[in-house]
Amino acid sequence: MKIAFVGKGGSGKTTLSSLFIRHLATTGAPVVAVDADINQHLGAALGLDDEQAAELPAMGARLPLIKDYLRGANPRIASAETMIKTTPPGDGSRLLRLREQNPVYDACARPVELDGGAVRLMVTGPFTESDLGVACYHSKTGAVELCLNHLVDGRDEYAVVDMTAGSDSFASGMFTRFDMTFLVAEPTRKGVSVYRQYRDYARDFGVALKVVGNKVQCQDDIDFLREQVGEDLLVTVGHSDWVRSMEKGRPPRFALLEDTTRTALRTLQDAVDATYEHRDWERYTRQMVHFHLKNAQSWGNARTGADLASQIDPDFVLREEAVATA
Repeated sequence: MKIAFVGKGGSGKTTLSSLFIRHLATTGAPVVAVDADINQHLGAALGLDDEQAAELPAMGARLPLIKDYLRGANPRIASAETMIKTTPPGDGSRLLRLREQNPVYDACARPVELDGGAVRLMVTGPFTESDLGVACYHSKTGAVELCLNHLVDGRDEYAVVDMTAGSDSFASGMFTRFDMTFLVAEPTRKGVSVYRQYRDYARDFGVALKVVGNKVQCQDDIDFLREQVGEDLLVTVGHSDWVRSMEKGRPPRFALLEDTTRTALRTLQDAVDATYEHRDWERYTRQMVHFHLKNAQSWGNARTGADLASQIDPDFVLREEAVATA
């Protein structure tokens, strides 16, 4: 199952995504965690110190390797250089699975031991001084989108992506790549503004969207969120001494997390798991093609010098039964 955490900066998006990742790890399920935020804080939220976080391999810096591996023996893709972030898989492409070991994970993922389990952590890499004025952060998140396009995941296995803040996610089709999107919102007017943007953008694409109210202090906060987002409000989270200790770099054992927060995390997992029965791989594949054609026409063809529409395999549908090339 593919899950995104979105929200405005400062909403607690990274904190809640890290708590959810820790919760999933305690279940023994395979988990791949991805930091796709321009501000790279997920590693620290999962307990890495500054040196360990700085040593994480950046996916954006390994894009040629990712493209070369995923291209496989797909005859419609002339070379890895002609692949862009939206290139969809086809017959002969290599696919990614959460339970396997492969060259992409070898190069880009690192195991993170958590209290109660372990996860694979992948990061896009920070936006550096050398990028200023010459690069767009979406050139880094493109590696994540390409991997999601080739990911075949099943029940009881999870890819959790901490997305960039605000509505920047809509600069590509990556917002349609998820079974569930959790929008973290504070009980303020600014806190729900990103929700309205996300709801309106996502409406035409069948994106499953639920709001997680964060930093909730009283019933009036809950009433405000309910008034603003209606039935999309799934659960609320208030103050946590465990989280405060974690943010100081001294997290207690996860078993000591407050019952109210633990219950909220189980509610999130239940909501994710419930989407499994409604998966529509045909629609998922159509959306990949839709955004690939848009990107090809707007910049991809000119950038690569190729007709990227020819990369589309009209008979291919990504699904759990899809077979990756050797």
